[in-house]
Formats: sequence, C-alpha cells, structure tokens
Amino acid sequence: MPINTEHIIINEKGLHARASAKLVETVESFNADANISKDDLVVSGDSIMGLLMLAAAKGNKINIETIGPEAQQLSNAISSLISNRFEEEN
Repeated sequence: MPINTEHIIINEKGLHARASAKLVETVESFNADANISKDDLVVSGDSIMGLLMLAAAKGNKINIETIGPEAQQLSNAISSLISNRFEEEN
C-alpha cells in the first residue's frame, strides 16, 4: 500500500543539487520507491535531474508517495531529511 505525505521545503536553498543528491541517496537505501510531485509534475525519487526539474524552492509544497516493502521506513527517512533541512543548516 502506498504511503502519501505532504511536505513544505524549509531549507533556504530549496531542493537544489546537493539536497536532491541526499534525497536520492536516501531513496536508494531502502527497498521501496518514491515519487515526488510538485504542482502537476511527478518525478522519480531516485533521479537527481528529475528532482531538479521540480524547481522546489523554500516554502513550496511537495507530495511524496512511497511504495514497496519498506515504504513506511522510506517515508519516515524522507520526512526526517526534509525537516532537518537536508542536513545543510543549523
């Protein structure tokens, strides 16, 4: 069963290259897939280029759907990464 969550990007630089790389690394470390969407664009959570195409800036809302045996664990890890500002800010 898919897990759907909604997040607000809170880090200053938004979902830029380094943050996208951390998100991809997180997705790839679980036995699950993630689809990330903003507005009408949906991209795979294991694609840095796709994530950059979202152009998610600070304050933007993104939706995340995780699917697979470890979907809940992946959803929790992504939520933690976003709430910790992709480990870039104090």
